[in-house]
Amino acid sequence: MDDTDATIDALLAELGGTWETVEQITTARERLIAALPDWTLPAAYGIATVDAAGAVAFARANVGVHPLPAVVMATVLGHDGGSAAYLLDATSLDQAIRLLAPAEACTAYEHPNLAVWREVRKALDAGETAVAVFLADLEYSGADPAVLALKDIALEKSAAEAD
Repeated sequence: MDDTDATIDALLAELGGTWETVEQITTARERLIAALPDWTLPAAYGIATVDAAGAVAFARANVGVHPLPAVVMATVLGHDGGSAAYLLDATSLDQAIRLLAPAEACTAYEHPNLAVWREVRKALDAGETAVAVFLADLEYSGADPAVLALKDIALEKSAAEAD
């Protein structure tokens, strides 16, 4: 068992194995946020696959929505803020799924991130490469192709909402 597994075990022991209400999900989210000093909800985040040529295809991109999966993934990956992309291995994605799974008990939400994470997990078994991506704000000027791809999605969504 690694440190992340131990952390997840402790969090689930503290928060419970099922979060059936919006209030329980809010409590879980706030507890996870409190454990990440200076962490703030990114403007966008998501999970993508990367093909052999380096093309990034988002399986799920969230722009300004679904804060619980964002902080769950940040907790597992040790992401403390800013814009970044992280290669996902099977272990890390399993840990993220395990930490987010208790939210499934709440029928007030549809849990699209959890469903996509499980699909991407299967893709990892098939030999695909996956990344988790965080975009702190729409002003990102770095060179990471996965973050730039997410920025494009976020800008498109922002432009569509402005129309």
